[in-house]
Amino acid sequence: MNILLLIFLMMLVTYIPRMLPSQITDKLRIGKKFRKYLELIPYTAMAALIFPGVISVDANLWYIGVVGALVAVLLALVKKIPVVLVVVAAVLADMALYYFI
Repeated sequence: MNILLLIFLMMLVTYIPRMLPSQITDKLRIGKKFRKYLELIPYTAMAALIFPGVISVDANLWYIGVVGALVAVLLALVKKIPVVLVVVAAVLADMALYYFI
């Protein structure tokens, strides 16, 4: 029972900081520049996740990291594609290149 209570409390601790900003920002009037800044945060997080993989890829297969980064950048430039799909597409491109070449 203590473990379940601990899991529930950890869930609350991680959920509350994620939920509060979404509830607060809907009610605030935000300027266009700041709204644009907030819209770019997911893409900067994606770059922070992908870039270390690009530079730490196997030295013999360096092009795999470059291809994944290019796929991510090209798809990120298309405004209607969610960030999650951009990351999944970059990973799938890397996997396909690694396994088929």
